Amino acid sequence: MTVDDFHGAPLSLVQQARDRKKADVRDQRRGRGAAYDEYWCVFDIDEHPNLGQAMELAVAHDINLAVSNPCLELWFLLHRQEQWASLDRREAQRQVRELLGFAKVPSQAALESLTERHDQAMKRAQALDGKHAGDGSPSRANPSTDVWRLIERIRATPP
Repeated sequence: MTVDDFHGAPLSLVQQARDRKKADVRDQRRGRGAAYDEYWCVFDIDEHPNLGQAMELAVAHDINLAVSNPCLELWFLLHRQEQWASLDRREAQRQVRELLGFAKVPSQAALESLTERHDQAMKRAQALDGKHAGDGSPSRANPSTDVWRLIERIRATPP
């Protein structure tokens, strides 16, 4: 597994992943390395322009998405609490600072604490998916996060 530290808007991330995947496949055909089985982009819904275009491009190039609405901080919150009500990015970030003691980048201690609670967070995120499906909300409605799908794939991958 390789994590690319490229940052940007969702469309830029998906374009970067598409280009990386194409280059990896080309190199594999030439006997210079191997392409990965899966490519993932992680991003927030936030207020990004071209979000729909990014999602369509990902589907067209078989790139998996771990999307959080409103933001990645929701995933962190789900490690500590349920979150059924819609919330905005600033509120999610405020709650993370209060509950978990970090803003944006978790400390090593915070990461260890979060890791211990991944199963709870996954169940809560899956319950949100079920809630949205049951009440007719669109997929990825606020609040929701697909990060659990990425975590599940990482756990299923042999070392």
